Amino acid sequence: MPRIFLNHNFKNKIEVFNMQKMGTAIILIILGLIVIAFPLLGVLPFSVLTGIAVLFLGLGLLFMGAGSIGESAVMGIVEIILGFLALILGLGFIFNPALFSFVAALFVFIAGIFLIIAGIAAIAAKVTGSRWAGLTAIILGIIYLIVAAFIKNPLYLGILIGLWLLITGIIMLFQKE
Repeated sequence: MPRIFLNHNFKNKIEVFNMQKMGTAIILIILGLIVIAFPLLGVLPFSVLTGIAVLFLGLGLLFMGAGSIGESAVMGIVEIILGFLALILGLGFIFNPALFSFVAALFVFIAGIFLIIAGIAAIAAKVTGSRWAGLTAIILGIIYLIVAAFIKNPLYLGILIGLWLLITGIIMLFQKE
């Protein structure tokens, strides 16, 4: 008798999980469509949340720098300088989503350059199988560079975020599990 109860309870948990997953998928699809329609609504929350995180990082660096300046003056000064830079960057993210888009584009651009360099190195290595991996890395690097050119504009970054939400919701909706 307890075995049937456990089996029934397990099936109920699976049904609840599937309903929660479907609800999450529908919310992601709706949010994706809203963000595609209004792209800055997608960038603004990411920009503000990242700004708050960087502000806390800056405050932590300032406090650590002030606390460690007695042990190592150089380390304390470096932490204080980095703390001030993080505070400025965090405030910039909070009040200027274009700065967030620029920094995101910069990181994507740098990643693209790294992929291209790694791809060239893999092709030059002449190791079995590394040529295809190198070619793939070069192609991905070029795609990264193209994407970076677009996402420096907050509108395009917002559209990309909306597409990501939409695609994630659709995949989650049709996933079997």
